[in-house]
Amino acid sequence: MSAPEPIATRPGTAAAERNGGAEDGLTAAEVAARTAAGRVNAVTGAEGRTLGQIVRANVLTRFNAILGALFVVVLVVGPIQDALFGIVLAVNTAIGLFEEVRAKRLLDRLVVLNAPSAHARRDGVLRDIAVDAVVVDDVLEVRAGDQVIADGVLVEAGGLELDESLLSGESLAVLKAAGDEVWSGSVVVAGGGTMRVTRVGDEATAQRIQREGRRFSLVRSELVQGNNRLLQLVTWVMVPAGLLLVTSQAVRSGLSVNEAVRGSVAGVGAMVPEGLVLLTSIAFAVGATRLARRRVLVQELAAIEGLARVDVLCIDKTGTLTEPGMRLLAVEPLELTQGTPDVAAAEALGAMAAADPAPNSTMLAARVLPAPAGWAPGRSVPFSSARKWSAMELGHRGTWVLGASEVVFPRLPTAVAARMSAHAAAGRRVLVLATTTTPLVGEDLPSGLAASGLVVLEERLRPEAARTLDYLQRQGVAVKVLSGDSPATVAAVAARVGVPESGDPVDARTLPSDLDALATVLERSSVFGRVQPHQKRDVVLALQARGHVVAMTGDGVNDIPALKAANIGMAMGSGSPATRAVGRLVLLDSDFGVVPWILGEGRRVIANVQRVANLFVTKTLYAIFLALAIGLSGLSYPFYPRHLTVVSSLTIGIPGFFLALAPGAPRARPGYVSRVLRFAVPSGLVAGAATLGGFLLARDLGGATMAQARTVATWSLLVLGLVVLVLVSSPLRPLRVLLVAAMAGGGALVSAVPWSRQLFALAVPPPAAIAWAALVVVAAAPVLVAAAAAALRLATVSEPSGPAPHRPPSLPGA
Repeated sequence: MSAPEPIATRPGTAAAERNGGAEDGLTAAEVAARTAAGRVNAVTGAEGRTLGQIVRANVLTRFNAILGALFVVVLVVGPIQDALFGIVLAVNTAIGLFEEVRAKRLLDRLVVLNAPSAHARRDGVLRDIAVDAVVVDDVLEVRAGDQVIADGVLVEAGGLELDESLLSGESLAVLKAAGDEVWSGSVVVAGGGTMRVTRVGDEATAQRIQREGRRFSLVRSELVQGNNRLLQLVTWVMVPAGLLLVTSQAVRSGLSVNEAVRGSVAGVGAMVPEGLVLLTSIAFAVGATRLARRRVLVQELAAIEGLARVDVLCIDKTGTLTEPGMRLLAVEPLELTQGTPDVAAAEALGAMAAADPAPNSTMLAARVLPAPAGWAPGRSVPFSSARKWSAMELGHRGTWVLGASEVVFPRLPTAVAARMSAHAAAGRRVLVLATTTTPLVGEDLPSGLAASGLVVLEERLRPEAARTLDYLQRQGVAVKVLSGDSPATVAAVAARVGVPESGDPVDARTLPSDLDALATVLERSSVFGRVQPHQKRDVVLALQARGHVVAMTGDGVNDIPALKAANIGMAMGSGSPATRAVGRLVLLDSDFGVVPWILGEGRRVIANVQRVANLFVTKTLYAIFLALAIGLSGLSYPFYPRHLTVVSSLTIGIPGFFLALAPGAPRARPGYVSRVLRFAVPSGLVAGAATLGGFLLARDLGGATMAQARTVATWSLLVLGLVVLVLVSSPLRPLRVLLVAAMAGGGALVSAVPWSRQLFALAVPPPAAIAWAALVVVAAAPVLVAAAAAALRLATVSEPSGPAPHRPPSLPGA
């Protein structure tokens, strides 16, 4: 994709009307005038779903429309008791709305905490303002790690390098100078500058590109896609089966119009899996709410599911295994050339740190050194992950370069290399500070460098890192450590936190560019040093090409390409605004220890949605079987709508809600739709056939009236539904046993209390009818158990050893 067209200076803007003034920015009156004119950085549709959209998504659905129409029909032709399913539908929808709205409010509060700010000069004062408060002609400072939030023209630039890959697809950083145009969506990877805003909001480049077509696809959700597939299949079968049933009841059954309509409504309504999408949405919403309480911002709900499917986690050492920031341990002088005083290295580093307008973590650590007098800073080259060095001219004291030894001074004496190796083995970061009389020319490394000192820095390990990595290892998640530090330093830190040894640490400069060859190296090793940003992305792509589901954590601008390429990108809250913007999940407290909780929450969502789908699709299939059998035979439908309301509420609706929120889950695997169908098809057919058989035997051989035969059918389906519930709820933990017992007790209560029998049109059948039905149920139950159990054995994976994913007891707060 080509870069955006140049921006012409429009008449009437501050840039056209006055010269200078960039130092002071707009006045309050100018800001107010532009805001009133609508020239503000407001983006249409930037927020998440509105309350209205949530209501429409939960209420205005295809299946709600079907059930709503059936509800109206029953109100017209039948007793109001047969319309009870409408009340159940309304309650379910209300619960779904409540959970989604609650999740939205909680996530909206976290979004505010994660929102980036703009550094604006107004009335001569630099202040941080909300991004949506930026107006045309605002003067903004941009710094390393910032994402440009509006289009503009640079007024000042100091070694400013922009990653414009979001706009142009070009991965190499672009050096910018005063007068150059910058576009929203670009990321500052090095240096800094000042820009005057020219286009905001929907007119900005990033927003125009987003309207043309998003560059980022949504996280692929097998659950959502699987549910859509299941509903598609159900609809294809439901329509002809429903038409056959309605025609049969109206023409061939010999029933009155009212009776035929009631039977048709019962049959058609039972085929609708009305709670499947609802309970899936609730499961995702509750998952996001639970994670939000642990200060994890879920920027896309399907990311919860996605992380549960991850089998490889790529992590950056700095900011993930170690805490943000570094501590300067020492500046060790090197007397490798004549005329280099011992104190020069420390003084030069202090001067560079004091003069750096956009210091990275190394320069921030070096600011503990005093800024020496007489060192006049001049031109500079800011640090970038691609270059791995920074430089500054310091007047008559020459040009000083700080960076990785392999880049700045690759031929160090053996004794110095040994000192560096000792530091690296202890997990310390070591940089070389070198000097030369050659001035800086562009972004080229100056020639004639002489090593002056070793800069030794230390990072503190995160206390939770070792426990988290141990947990991930026991869950079968492979970990790859990718860092810009030396391989020895990275390996030492990785060993301290328990990353499993897998081959020797690899210097990424030796990695092949071919993805297949790279994947082979990745299979042998787990620790990689001197990794450049594009190589992190290539690592992710290579792993994905081998069929892995890859997650990436990061906090720096150099992690952005990999975060975007990963199936799930997790950004640290302490990271740059640009990094947080591309993360599917943001760990607001930068707590790596919450990763097991996210993994467990995703597994819980996947397992529980599958349980719920097993229930609802089983119900749909036995309803389709009954509709086809009754439609082809011309028999009377064996249920009124109220009968199926009782059965579906006690065996599907109520337990489905609790199962959708149940804790604990096995590892996630692909094949959601096939697993559901393997369970639901035999279960639905057996339940439907046994129910119809019990109904016919009770009516024809048991001496039951039609009302009594319908009662037999209701009891038969209720018992078989409870058997299905037991199978779906396995393994039967105490709370699940209590749930099944409560549903069975509810069925017994409905059948035993006279007023509820009258309400639900249940007539006590003669003993012979009960005996015939019991015989069928007893014969069908083992078949149902065997078929469903076989499907479950094929579909499930035994739970992993160690702590349960949803509540790892070794973690804080467990």
